[in-house]
Amino acid sequence: MKQLNLVLLWHMHQPDYRDYATGEFFLPWVYLHAIKDYTDMAYHLEAHPQVKAVINFAPVLLDQLEDFAKQFTTGQIRTPLLRLLIAPELEHIALQDRLYLFDSCFLSDHKTMLQPYPAYNRLFELYNTFNRHSESELTYFSGQYFADLLVWYHLAWMGESVRRNNEFVMRLMAQCERFSYADRLQLFKLIGELIEQLIPRYRKLAESGQIELSTTPHYHPLAPLLIDFSSARDSQPDVALPSYQCYPGGRGRVAFHLSSAIASHQRYFNEKPAGIWPAEGAVSTPLLKILAEQNERWTASGEGVLINSLRASQPEVPLPDRNRYLYRPYRIAGEAEQIACFFRDDRLSDLIGFEYARWFGRDAAENFIQALERIYHDTPTAEDPIVSVVLDGENAWESYPYNGFYFLDDLYSLIESHVFIRTETYRNYLSDAKNSNNIKTLPILAAGSWVYGTFSTWIGDKEKNRAWDMLCAAKHSFDLAMQGTRLTDEEKELANRQLASCESSDWFWWFGDYNPAHSVASFDQLFRKNLMNLYRLLKLPIPSTVYEPISKGSEQAETGGTMQRSS
Repeated sequence: MKQLNLVLLWHMHQPDYRDYATGEFFLPWVYLHAIKDYTDMAYHLEAHPQVKAVINFAPVLLDQLEDFAKQFTTGQIRTPLLRLLIAPELEHIALQDRLYLFDSCFLSDHKTMLQPYPAYNRLFELYNTFNRHSESELTYFSGQYFADLLVWYHLAWMGESVRRNNEFVMRLMAQCERFSYADRLQLFKLIGELIEQLIPRYRKLAESGQIELSTTPHYHPLAPLLIDFSSARDSQPDVALPSYQCYPGGRGRVAFHLSSAIASHQRYFNEKPAGIWPAEGAVSTPLLKILAEQNERWTASGEGVLINSLRASQPEVPLPDRNRYLYRPYRIAGEAEQIACFFRDDRLSDLIGFEYARWFGRDAAENFIQALERIYHDTPTAEDPIVSVVLDGENAWESYPYNGFYFLDDLYSLIESHVFIRTETYRNYLSDAKNSNNIKTLPILAAGSWVYGTFSTWIGDKEKNRAWDMLCAAKHSFDLAMQGTRLTDEEKELANRQLASCESSDWFWWFGDYNPAHSVASFDQLFRKNLMNLYRLLKLPIPSTVYEPISKGSEQAETGGTMQRSS
């Protein structure tokens, strides 16, 4: 009987928020997503053992989760929000800390994470009654106000599975206000426990065979651009490139990120990954060759990349209906033929990422299943289609009521009981000999990403290109320092790690006036702080340009944020 293979790939990633000079976490998103999204995603899989999935952990996220676990174990907290959560006396905290709490503790989707909780919403209304720019008025806020604010912010970021099953959390939410120091200490302890349990939970799911764990080059670099800036012209022939013609030694840097990721994955999960989800689904033929050198078996990207590749391979032939080309893997002709390439269904992935949050959970789940059933009936009778749904495993759920609890629970339940829809992992799919006939050859791979099928989110405008030029200049200085004798082996290793963090794709994602000003300012500052730390480690003067902001974003930004549509 014909069947439809569904691969759900949930990509878990956060950029490196650490200041390597101090060890401080500049932003709290790793631990907040840990207690909310990574916890809930494990819970839903545990509750539905017949549902398989691919879980992709970026190593830089795993490193930070391990860092947080050590903070809770040692009590040496390097995260301002967590330090304030367990501060014994909040009545007389400094003005700087008060401003920090106001700036931090209302950062969320207010429709789903603030307004549903009257006590938390009242704290926001009280804050809005005062002029936040008047320092004298900030003294009217009591220590109890800040205690309640800190507790509610963390309750709002708590996973729905925890809110429904942890008696202490249920008591706090029923209590609503006047949280004690003991309440805050116990909440702090719970956060630590949730983080410490995460990696073992996913390791157990992998050991049972329910999930496949994959990885990403270590610090999430936009690998095709590190290798060759001109790869951006595969999808945008007229794109403006940085002043530097290429990133110095880019191929070697990508190989470093990949080998480091594989070693990291083996350390955390006791196995070598069979596949790689490249940062932002960004692929190119030179990248696939590097994957082949590491004996990887699969990679994946966006539907737009496949469309561009098919058009480049046969420019005179019109594209057939997507049901005739999308739902199968490909091998790229040439030196990387061992790598199977899968391409996500952009429409289905974007429905989860951007549309279903406005639907009732059951309605959305049924609509998704109906879309899969149409694919089943519209694809060739002799083929078992493989449908790839790939998206962030953390960022979508903030806009869903109850952190997407009902949607995911209903979706997994419907999949478990379906007659011809079967969840699969890429490794298992490729290991089944009968699927080898479904793999087709693609003569040309047009470089691109899962966003628009291009690299326009990371290169091409004035601000992004300026950031690339600053990084290229720093890499040139790095190369000279590595060749010299001024640095010890330990200092060289620290500089190498700092450079790797500078090479993350995330900094370039945020530059541009289509992103919100508050977020752009944070990431702009962190990128330049990373560059400053690198120059200090190299014992070189910091160029004056590194002190100047790169991008300001926009107060009216509507199209940016943590996720972007495929088209």
